[in-house]
Amino acid sequence: MKKVKLERLIAASLSLSMIFTLLTGCGSTSGNGADTTKAASTASAAAGNSSASSGESEVLKKIKEKGYILIGSSNDAPFSYKDVNTGKLEGIDMEILSEICGRLGIPDIQMKVVDFSNLLVELNNNSIDMVVDAMYVKEERLQIAAFTDKWYQEGEAVVIPAGSKITGKEDLKGKTIGAQPGTTFYETAQKWLDEGKIGKLEAYDNQATLMTAVNMGKVDAVVTDGIVAGYTLSSDSSLKLKLLSPYEAEASGQIGAAVRFKDKDFLAEVNKALNEMKEDGTLMKILEKYGLTKDYFVGIEDGVTKNVK
Repeated sequence: MKKVKLERLIAASLSLSMIFTLLTGCGSTSGNGADTTKAASTASAAAGNSSASSGESEVLKKIKEKGYILIGSSNDAPFSYKDVNTGKLEGIDMEILSEICGRLGIPDIQMKVVDFSNLLVELNNNSIDMVVDAMYVKEERLQIAAFTDKWYQEGEAVVIPAGSKITGKEDLKGKTIGAQPGTTFYETAQKWLDEGKIGKLEAYDNQATLMTAVNMGKVDAVVTDGIVAGYTLSSDSSLKLKLLSPYEAEASGQIGAAVRFKDKDFLAEVNKALNEMKEDGTLMKILEKYGLTKDYFVGIEDGVTKNVK
């Protein structure tokens, strides 16, 4: 980020940062009910705000003026979610965004919880600034919004009861499967249903109800995000579930954040910060923190998103 050389300005920026932290704190809730977290490098962000370049996009200027970026998320761990114990916004996507915000001089992040299937609708209704929720960059979504370059990649998993007799994908024939509408994984399950590979498909609005359904025997299995499934099973011992293995993912994809078509200049600013993170190793360090290997990393050239508008 741009450094301010005058010691007087540095001191002033740091003082403002300390006061702001004391007044708001991490993971607080704003007056409008949105969950909040502090962006990375708060002191640097404050310095960036005090010396904002006239070359910044209008969107970035407005975000800095209000003091935060408002994102939309379905609140699913481990991507973009509110930790119930600390009240902070956490997750892989949230940490990546926090670093991007720090580099752009955005001091704070707030989150509006929205059903996954409605996230792009909320974006185009101007009720949020960006969608950050492990959303796959797909052709049909590129017709609705503009996407950043890809952050990372992954695929789906099938979760079954610990005592299930299902040992392979072929055993799903005739079984009732659960999935979350609006996700790539629901489309995968729908394809299986159309092809006669499963008996019935049940819809659940979020990850929590999806896992509860298979844990209580309401469905025989669920198809969901592989990273989410692994995280959920490792962090909740009350779930008597396991991943179907061996299993080869069909719906692997690359993840990015979405903005409105008209916000192209802001999109370019976000991509610049993102690609700097790829170059200096920051992005890979965040992925490794969540147990993800280099297989999940998407390089700069491979990660370019070709937006249609």
